[in-house]
Amino acid sequence: MKLFNVHVVVLFLLNHGASGVGSDGVSVMEGDSVTLYTGVETSQQEDIKWYFNRVRIAQISGDLSYICTDVQCNEGTERFRDRLKLDHQTGSLTITNITNTNSGEYKLKIISSSSDSEKIFIVTVIGVSAAERDEVKRKSVTEGESVSLDSGVTKSPNDLMTWYFNVIRIAEITGDQSQICTDDQCKERFRGRLKLDHQNGSLTINNTRTTDSGEYKLQIISSNSSRFSITTVKSFSVSVTSSGLSLSVPGSGLSSAAVAGICAAVVLLVFAAVVGVGVFYYRRRSHTSVKQNEDDNL
Repeated sequence: MKLFNVHVVVLFLLNHGASGVGSDGVSVMEGDSVTLYTGVETSQQEDIKWYFNRVRIAQISGDLSYICTDVQCNEGTERFRDRLKLDHQTGSLTITNITNTNSGEYKLKIISSSSDSEKIFIVTVIGVSAAERDEVKRKSVTEGESVSLDSGVTKSPNDLMTWYFNVIRIAEITGDQSQICTDDQCKERFRGRLKLDHQNGSLTINNTRTTDSGEYKLQIISSNSSRFSITTVKSFSVSVTSSGLSLSVPGSGLSSAAVAGICAAVVLLVFAAVVGVGVFYYRRRSHTSVKQNEDDNL
C-alpha cells in the first residue's frame, strides 16, 4: 500500500449558533482510514448526527440510549458495510478501509440544549490499484545480517508511528519521543537488536535470527489538529534463512557464534584424546615387542 500525501485546504468557519457551518477538506488514499472529529463530548449534547450526501449514516444520543451506524440508521443502505465506527465519548466518526465511492460531503449536526451547530467535511478519496493497496514489501536475509524496513515517508511532528511484529507491538515513535520493546515478550525476542530512525520512522533489525521471520506492520496516524486524522498501514514480510555455518541452542542464552566456538573446542579435545590413545597404544605395543625379543635371546 502506498502511503499518503495529505493536501488539505481548510476553511474553518464554525460558529456556535444554528446557522454556523464550518468546512474541512480531507484528501486520503484508498484503503486508508479517516477519523472526523466532533470536538465535543457526547455527555454535553442531546444528539450528534452524521450525514453523507444528505443521507443519515450515524447518530448517537448524549445518554447513549440511541446509537446507530449505516444500515441501522437507514435500512437498506449498505454503502459502508460495517466500516463505520462511532466514538461513544465524542461522537467522532471513523471510516475504515475507505473506497473511492466514499468521496463526498459529510455533514455533522450537533444538537445541544442551548444551541445547534453544523460542520462539513469534504472528503476526497484518491484511488489506487488493488496491487498497490494490498502491496506487501518482502525482505530476505541470511541469519546474522541486518534488515531495514523503510517507512517511505518523512515523519511529521504530529505523526504517531507504531511497529508491530505478528501483532506484538515492538516500537513506537511520536514527536521526538520513542519507545522500543515495552513488554517482556518483545524484550526477550529482540534483546536490543532494534533501531529506529527518528527522521522517517524506519526500523532496522540487527543480527537477525530465523525466529525474526514473519509479518511486520507499520501504522501511521497523521493528525490535523482536532479536526481529523488519517491512518495508514504498511506491511512487510521478512524471511531469515539459516547460514548453515553455525549452531544454536534454544533457551541457552548463547549466541550461535559462541555455540560454534564451543563445538570446535570439543572437536579439538576429542581429536587430542584420540591421538593420545593412539600414541599410548603404539608405545605399549613397541615395548611389548622389544621384551619378547629379549626373552628369545636367553
